[in-house]
Amino acid sequence: MANEPAFSPATKAERVPPYSEEAEKGVLGSILLDPERVIDVCLEQQLVPDSFFVPAHKRIFEIVVEMSKSGEAIDILTIAERLRSSGQLDTVGGSVYIDRLVDSTPTAAHAEYYIDIVRQKHLLRAVIACSRDAENDCYTSEQAADLILSRVEQSFMDITERQHGFMVPWPETVKETMEHVEQMLVNKRGISGLSTGYRDIDKYTMGLRPGEMIVLAARPSMGKTSLAVNIMENIALAQNMPDRTPRPVGFFSLEMSRESLVLRMLCTHAEVPAFKLTGGYVPTVAHGRLTQAASALLKAPVYLDDTGGLDILELRARARRMWKKQKVQLIIIDYLQLLHSREYQRQGRQAETADISGNLKAMAKELRIPVLVLSQLNRAPEQADGKPKLADLRDSGAIEQDADVVCFLRRPCRIENDPEHEDKAKAYLHVAKQRNGPTGEITMNFDEDYTRFRDAAHGVDGADQLDQFSEEAEVVEET
Repeated sequence: MANEPAFSPATKAERVPPYSEEAEKGVLGSILLDPERVIDVCLEQQLVPDSFFVPAHKRIFEIVVEMSKSGEAIDILTIAERLRSSGQLDTVGGSVYIDRLVDSTPTAAHAEYYIDIVRQKHLLRAVIACSRDAENDCYTSEQAADLILSRVEQSFMDITERQHGFMVPWPETVKETMEHVEQMLVNKRGISGLSTGYRDIDKYTMGLRPGEMIVLAARPSMGKTSLAVNIMENIALAQNMPDRTPRPVGFFSLEMSRESLVLRMLCTHAEVPAFKLTGGYVPTVAHGRLTQAASALLKAPVYLDDTGGLDILELRARARRMWKKQKVQLIIIDYLQLLHSREYQRQGRQAETADISGNLKAMAKELRIPVLVLSQLNRAPEQADGKPKLADLRDSGAIEQDADVVCFLRRPCRIENDPEHEDKAKAYLHVAKQRNGPTGEITMNFDEDYTRFRDAAHGVDGADQLDQFSEEAEVVEET
């Protein structure tokens, strides 16, 4: 007895994956008893052939789904005939086994209960499979541990997404939409998303909306990083915000170091020229403003990641953790062309960029927050009139396809042949694409000494019409 082991569990190789043969029979039997209703419930609950562990049950369900899609009648005879014609009737146990499925199911009224058991067991098997793949990668893969971790995290998140992929009831969708409408009517600014802190940008875009991918593109040295940082500062410090409520922002800086980025923010907030600070020529008053700016930025809910050369899956994993822990309401990425996709890098830069762009859009939908992505343009605008077009987005047309909003930033002083080349303060933000709003050009002012964008006095083309609409609404309300 002393030499007997304390326990004798089955080894990993002997373990049977979790499944319920009775529940699987119950689902198939319920389909045979009430095919129209039960098949719809199965599809709503996202049951697939792999949800069944017993091979015969998997094949029968696959046949049933095929017959349902083609509009064929579903009963014992038609299923048996379909299996017979494909030479698979004997592999599932013959017609006798199909008859027993009905005999073993007392009623189809409990179909939802059987379906949920099958779905839960399938979920457990999926978790086990992911865990085994992760363990195998840890032992055999030569890739970096960070990449393995991000891929494992993504695989588990994919399981979660499938579980939450059910159709939202129509009344709930209408109710949520009406809440957005009420919000817009209350603040009377027509903003259904997160305010950028810029009046004219908000007028055009109605704010940065959850689940949307917003692309801010420009040629080098136009100020796209400065505008992104200004928007981040406005949101995190509640500057020019309607409700004066600071909101956490995540910033992935693949180009600038955290020290350079924070230095720029300090100088912008304190209105101290960065070049003077670098040279050490800062008066006492300016030093005091820098100290005050540092105190303000210390309280700002900004979460900065300046890791260079990130893989897109690793960035998604970091963004997901940032969203879970810090509850960020906006993610900014500077910039898209510095991201990589190890899975697609051997297929060319266009395929790689397409994968990166698709992942960024998927991330926005997954986290249900706006994602502001900075992007480079090709040289075409320099060879033409300096005004960018959607076709000028660098590396791939997938960026234009995936983005909900595309904005081009240009400053005439950076364009040699521009008629306004001498005006260093003038800047234009062209909304070239917007799924749910107008397109057009916004005029802004840029203070180069402080790298600060500001609203122009009359910034939006067509602003008069927007203002007139607001005034008419107020008159109607008063009467």
